[in-house]
Amino acid sequence: MSRVIEFVDTTTRDGNQSLWSATGLTTQDILAIAPTMDRVGYHALDFTSSTHMAVAVRFHQEDPWEKIRLISAAMPNTPLNFITTGMRFISWVPCDEGLMDFSFRLVVRNGLRRFQIADPSNSPENLRRLATMAKRAGVEEVVIGLTYSISDVHTHRYYAARAAALADCPDMDRLYLKDPGGLLTPDAVRELAPHFIAAAGGRTVEVHSHCTIGLAPLVYVEGVKAGFEVVHTASGPLSRGTSQPEVFSTVANLEAYGYSHPLDLEAQAAVSEHFAQIAAVKGLPAGEPQEFDAVYYTHQLPGGMVTTTRRMLEELRRPELFGAVLEEVTRVRAEMGYPILVTPVSQFVASQAARNIIDGRRWANVSDETVRYFLGHYGDTPAPVDPEIAEQVLSRPGVAKLRELRPISLEGARERFGSRISDEELLLRLTMPAEQVDAMVAARLKPAPVPAARPGRSAVVSLLRELERRPAISAFTLRKGDDTVVWRRG
Repeated sequence: MSRVIEFVDTTTRDGNQSLWSATGLTTQDILAIAPTMDRVGYHALDFTSSTHMAVAVRFHQEDPWEKIRLISAAMPNTPLNFITTGMRFISWVPCDEGLMDFSFRLVVRNGLRRFQIADPSNSPENLRRLATMAKRAGVEEVVIGLTYSISDVHTHRYYAARAAALADCPDMDRLYLKDPGGLLTPDAVRELAPHFIAAAGGRTVEVHSHCTIGLAPLVYVEGVKAGFEVVHTASGPLSRGTSQPEVFSTVANLEAYGYSHPLDLEAQAAVSEHFAQIAAVKGLPAGEPQEFDAVYYTHQLPGGMVTTTRRMLEELRRPELFGAVLEEVTRVRAEMGYPILVTPVSQFVASQAARNIIDGRRWANVSDETVRYFLGHYGDTPAPVDPEIAEQVLSRPGVAKLRELRPISLEGARERFGSRISDEELLLRLTMPAEQVDAMVAARLKPAPVPAARPGRSAVVSLLRELERRPAISAFTLRKGDDTVVWRRG
């Protein structure tokens, strides 16, 4: 028998983030197709993060907790996934352990069953800590990720050692190789696979990459051949480009090498068509196959940050600076000690590069978050930071106040925000601007917006509607394989 390869669908989270700046899909857009997505047979749906929850509030005035509840109820057979990158929730300011425990419990209570856990510095200690917290909160499946990067520090020996350090983690259900920059090559995934498989020790290993420079489809084939058992793909217009490989082409590639899959491709076709209709109605760009671009290895920005940086420059009416900003990213990253470009550090690097180019004077303006990076609030840097840049950053006014910044906690929260609001609203108010949460609360009284596209009615529903219109028929039974539909007139 051929080996069965599982699929994790990334359309609603990473695809939406990578290609549509995380703003393209509303709750109703996803809810309209959720029952069909549940039939496809994905192992899980990469559904949300605290950042995406904030986007729902900020851009759509949607309650992100209701979004989770509605979609999880509509997809009972497919675990919804929450991705987290450390001790923070929405805000860039870190949370203390009590607040992170609180946020994890709320996410689980509202319907998320699987966590993908990464860490900006690939710290085994931090990853273990988060995995323990997730299990304590009731998460069914904890997937620990090591985030791939390339630098003098981030060698294959480095990844082998980090994977080995996780081998005895009791709270890890799966291990995955996370490649947000689309940097993996077929040779690299072949070399890394044995180390991840050994560290997993019989647990499932997954691979996640982006098509940013066109290599991800090849990486998936070679990764599966080397022993990875799960690939992350996206649907229709939310695949390719800076997103993940498209599901149908991935299935075809794997079948060509003798592998099988559990997916219902008829249901998947309906899913892909639904998102294609949304793209057409909203005028959103579809991901397109990318050619190999060796220059990309210089800046290594993740797909979502490439899209976000381009959009930011367009909003500032400076789109012509995009190429210069990407070149500056390379310099900034080196000066910051070669951090892995993953949330939230990728945002700091990209925004600093943009500031440097727009201002015309490097490091003249620095965000508070970047100052805190140099203060060590985001962990140890892989390599030493540039001492001259560090001195320039840490000599700025206000650094002393940032040095003493305390993590967000639950202490005094009920006194500040009142005892009548829910725990869920309390967490949003602790981590978001008040006016944005107020707008979300006010929007609850409005009727739900109509989704941008509605999926076509299934053949069974059409049949039942037709039976209802024919009074001469009092009962009807339809059998197909092991499935039976019985209809009786009331």
